[in-house]
Amino acid sequence: MIRRPPRSTLSSSSAASDVYKRQEKEWIMKKLKFSLFTAALLSMTVFSLACAEEEVVAVEETVSEMNTLETIIDRGMLKCGVNDNLTGFGVVTSDGSFEGFDIDFCKAVAAAILGDSTKVEYTPLTAAARFEALGAGEIDLLIRNTTWTASRDRELEQDFTVTTFYDGQGMMVYADSGYDSIDDMEGATVCVLQGTTTELNLDDRFTGTGMSYTPLTFETNDPLQAAFEEKRCDGWTTDKSGLASKRAEFPESAGGPDALKVLPETLSKEPLGPLTRDNDSEFYDVVQWVVFGMMQAEESGITSSNVAEMAASPSDPGMARLLGASFEGGEVQDFNFGIPKDFMQKVISQVGNYGEVYDKHLVPLGLERAGSLNALWTEGGLIYPPPFR
Repeated sequence: MIRRPPRSTLSSSSAASDVYKRQEKEWIMKKLKFSLFTAALLSMTVFSLACAEEEVVAVEETVSEMNTLETIIDRGMLKCGVNDNLTGFGVVTSDGSFEGFDIDFCKAVAAAILGDSTKVEYTPLTAAARFEALGAGEIDLLIRNTTWTASRDRELEQDFTVTTFYDGQGMMVYADSGYDSIDDMEGATVCVLQGTTTELNLDDRFTGTGMSYTPLTFETNDPLQAAFEEKRCDGWTTDKSGLASKRAEFPESAGGPDALKVLPETLSKEPLGPLTRDNDSEFYDVVQWVVFGMMQAEESGITSSNVAEMAASPSDPGMARLLGASFEGGEVQDFNFGIPKDFMQKVISQVGNYGEVYDKHLVPLGLERAGSLNALWTEGGLIYPPPFR
């Protein structure tokens, strides 16, 4: 603060008056300089904030206007966000490679666009970081056991494509527990992750049927599993795919997989599938129809081992359209996806159809398709691809 010279300390003499006037003038000049400095500083701050805001807007506009399909083609590589510690869906093997159900859909998209399923750069992501990574353009595609919900669809500015796995919350118990149903678990203690929809679904199931229970909550899976191994809780609840994964790798020291069983009830709906960014329709269409194509290939009996034969001599026009092949010398259908017409031949030959991918990664976990929502629609499930026409 710049203080004004006090009048009370000055005499009324002419000399004193001159001193006061000089001090007054100096004070005014200092105040003026301070005001100009403050104004300049404020102006610079406003300018800096405006520039920062413009940079943020520019980044957001760049990401929102990004043509991901063209970017992938120019780059020669697909960037896919995945899980790296969920057996069956996404894990890193001993040699450092990625494998799993979700991983194969990343490979399928790369095969369709680039003709090579190995042209994928995998980015392991936590549940908390996955949406931000996609929104910021750090990855092109997110395939990481992610549930399609209304709030996510509306608020994330990201688009869910077709569901690749219909999941639901379940309950896992020890095989010798005597529990055959959740209805048998009156008064049980249940291990559950804290602050999740899983915790809310658990409460709905028990209190909604008038049953008492004790939730034992944890922030992460490692201490939760330790508590379950110590039998501090009678049941463990999360998505059934997650339970199947944890059961498959349950340590032998605690009884191994055979010591556990997953009860038949399903407590919630958890449709899982790939996500792309909003307003990125060309890439969205490619991802969507690659998945549909893998489903249709299974329905049509086209596999990785017979796709070349089927493409050389399609049995009907629908098969020809799916494989980008000619039927009886006719013209090859072009769906104008911006990728080669025979993209599904590359996908099926290098990765397989939907059933092959499912059987390879999920059936070993005990996730049988028969009687489940993940069966083909012709077998009572929800795997129902629209026609390639």
